[in-house]
Amino acid sequence: MALDLYASSGTPVELQVMHWRDMAQTPISKLDDDAFTRVRIALMAALEHGAVDFAHAAAIGALELREALAWVRRIELHQGLAVQSLLGTDHSGLELAIGHKQCAVEIGAAMAQHEPDACVLGALRFGLIEHLDHLYRLAALLDRVEGKDANNILQSYTDILPGRPTILQHRAPQDDLGLPGDATTSRAATRMHVLTMLALSRRMGSLSAHAALVQADPVVRQLHAEIASVEEQHATHYGSLLDPRESWLERWLLQQANEAVLYHACVEQETEPRIKALWERMLDYEIGQFHFVAGLLRSHSGQDPQRVVPRELPDTLGFASQRDYVRKVLHDQLELSACARAYVPRSQESQATRDYRAQVNAEGSPSESVAAGYTWSPGTELARLHAAAATTP
Repeated sequence: MALDLYASSGTPVELQVMHWRDMAQTPISKLDDDAFTRVRIALMAALEHGAVDFAHAAAIGALELREALAWVRRIELHQGLAVQSLLGTDHSGLELAIGHKQCAVEIGAAMAQHEPDACVLGALRFGLIEHLDHLYRLAALLDRVEGKDANNILQSYTDILPGRPTILQHRAPQDDLGLPGDATTSRAATRMHVLTMLALSRRMGSLSAHAALVQADPVVRQLHAEIASVEEQHATHYGSLLDPRESWLERWLLQQANEAVLYHACVEQETEPRIKALWERMLDYEIGQFHFVAGLLRSHSGQDPQRVVPRELPDTLGFASQRDYVRKVLHDQLELSACARAYVPRSQESQATRDYRAQVNAEGSPSESVAAGYTWSPGTELARLHAAAATTP
């Protein structure tokens, strides 16, 4: 069911106070709770941290909004801390990375199936099979370093398959730029899809960069660095699709609407009552923040908020396995690359991208090293080797 942001006032911003205990929730279980609960957590933590990043950037460029941004930014930080605290220490760093990649694959595929804008649809599909390949490389690493089957985290919702090889995902910066949309004519839902994937890409890039710092194995460190670099490419691409003519207030209002819509989806589909209660609280906060920013839009620019965020918003995003769609995109687009704001066959890549890729891969590719000879099947490679040895005469 779609959310009508104008039908509820939510929790007023001045009443949105969280205590330290609120910011340190009891974590979920990586095995006992449904994998899509973790997908929702990863998604909403990324959006909250993305909101904080946006508010810092806006405060530099919009002097008259600094106090309002500071108030809401503090609340959003606390919300982000509360949501991310649901991911506990029973997850290893690699398991968390795999969970976030599952989020990127499933959310990207779900949005792509409801996206009519050709440029944004192309970006969602293009990024989808790059995230899928990252998941495959991380699954191989989890098997070989920790002796764990990644499907225990994925719970059979998401395939462990090679996508566009990570070694081929490195492109010259200019080839990661897309065509900016027109905020006056594009759907709010389309712009929300871009904001969602931008936040997810930046969050996963940050997590990969941090993971590279805390690993001892040099190849593992290099793999995290490689994935962090590709996530920066994804963030560059999604960011370039946004209309640079939008004002800070217009973008801020849209961002608040996006968070509210996605929290609403979390409320409607969460299976764990304790987590659902948190989503309900966060939804009321976001609706309150939306009305706070809508008031600023009226007072600062005289605009009607419904010209930026219409009353008719998209139906609830479905949190469900998108396996068939992912396989279709993988079949159709595996051999594509990006060049001059278009998706092209790899044979048509720019010389700049070929040169850049040769430079970064000059001393080898960690993504190729960690997955050499790896094909996922239930269990772990070590267990399969023992089983094979036991049956050998």
